[in-house]
Amino acid sequence: MFTEFFRSAVIATLISSGLVTNINAANAADRVRFGTDWLAEAEHGGFYQAVADGTYARYGLEVEIVPGGSGTQNRSLLLANKIDFYLGTQQEQLLAIEQGIPLVDVAAFYQKNAQVILAHPESGIERFEDLSNLETIFMTQGGFAGYFEWMKANFAGFRDEQFRPYNYSAAPYLANKNSGQQGLVTAEPYEIQKATGAEPKIFLLADSGYQPYATTITVQRSLIEKNPDLVQRFVDASIEGWYNYLYGDNVVANDLIKKTNPEMTDGQIEYAINKIKQFGIVDSGDALDKGIGCMTAERYKLLADELVRVKLLKAETDYKKAFDTRFSCKGVGLRLKH
Repeated sequence: MFTEFFRSAVIATLISSGLVTNINAANAADRVRFGTDWLAEAEHGGFYQAVADGTYARYGLEVEIVPGGSGTQNRSLLLANKIDFYLGTQQEQLLAIEQGIPLVDVAAFYQKNAQVILAHPESGIERFEDLSNLETIFMTQGGFAGYFEWMKANFAGFRDEQFRPYNYSAAPYLANKNSGQQGLVTAEPYEIQKATGAEPKIFLLADSGYQPYATTITVQRSLIEKNPDLVQRFVDASIEGWYNYLYGDNVVANDLIKKTNPEMTDGQIEYAINKIKQFGIVDSGDALDKGIGCMTAERYKLLADELVRVKLLKAETDYKKAFDTRFSCKGVGLRLKH
């Protein structure tokens, strides 16, 4: 009895002192694997921050980040129980639910999708709808079948004939002054600016009405059923990681990103962080008062309805199976914003 009393007293002391955040953290850390959608980069900075500065450890987690990239199949690894959490997108999750795949989104770290269409500074393109005047827009096949359907449905003048395949090289775009190119606000504009000395015109789809969440945390439904506390701790620690990355000292996170991805540069990291802040990619909308990572049923429904309207999702699909809002929007981490 004395031993148990002593143990309880020690745990209480650790919690009150902030050395651990809950009782689970005083026990052996839970080991989890988190698969991202690309190589280590500032766009994933909050997660690397939580590893590097010990936030995950304080929540009783030992987190291994499994980078994505060309040829990786992290979503498949989630389905095969080889990883525990996956960094996904709302649209792919809705389509997965339609196929009966038992995955669930539990938080959304990008309130705005970072997808952009870029145009040459001298092209005369001033508004998003002006992009319909371009001869060519370089897009991936996924973009053409996804957000371009939204563009055609919501703005006059966009047409399939504009499509040319985007193979992750800016060279075709740079060679054609009457063209546009897809990209992420944090990445492609930086590379084009380096090549030309001038930043291209940036049109964020989210600021023109395209409202899907991105950088969502996706888990198997069975994990929520078996261990909701683990899911909650991972979400909360990730939220704190993002606040510390955007508003605190992020040197340790950036060092880890560069160690994990040696091709990453300080210039690219700085550019990405600035664009995340400038465009409110992470901290905007509901996140402003409910906390980073906030995901609401109302916002989730907006995209589901839009996908039904453009015939990318069946009307009978039960979109509510795609997400669980119990783990976010609780104001976690707001105190860290300064």
